[in-house]
Amino acid sequence: MTWQVLVHGPLTRLDERVSAAVVDSVPRRLSELASDLGNLTVALPVLAAAMAYALFRGRRADALFAGLAMAAVPLLVVPLKEWTARPGPLEPWAHGYYPSGHTATAMVAYFGAAYLVSNRLVPLAAVLTLITGIGLIVRGFHWPLDVLASVALCLPLLGWPLLAARYGRGRIRGGDACRTGSGGTPSRSTDGPTS
Repeated sequence: MTWQVLVHGPLTRLDERVSAAVVDSVPRRLSELASDLGNLTVALPVLAAAMAYALFRGRRADALFAGLAMAAVPLLVVPLKEWTARPGPLEPWAHGYYPSGHTATAMVAYFGAAYLVSNRLVPLAAVLTLITGIGLIVRGFHWPLDVLASVALCLPLLGWPLLAARYGRGRIRGGDACRTGSGGTPSRSTDGPTS
């Protein structure tokens, strides 16, 4: 996709035709509400609340990895925006639309929150991300390829629960086994047999 955007290839031309056909096909207020789900002011508090919940439940590694995944979003998105300098569908004088930062923010925040709270919320995270992407396209804030590129770019970031399970939790258990509580009493992890 990035190569097609850089050389303005056939996929990019198709992308532009699709965009022209769907922009403003629904009332702007509706598409703006949908696209706002990818704003930092909306998505980050959702993730922060889920991280606080995970910390309360003693899942420090999960909360840490979710935060790191969100911190990685601008590190991945911003250089690509600068490099491709793609103009916007409704703002051809502006540059930096590829990939969509709002889509990336929504995807990592909502999936991260779902993983931290309950895996049963993963379908809701998918729906919120889809609504965000569609809103951005229909409102004319992004081309369809901008949204698809963000999804592809952020898929590896959603592997953090596996990293937390593999590295974080094992280290925490192992570290707790050697720690003592206040007054030199052993921690709970040494009170019984460990698995």
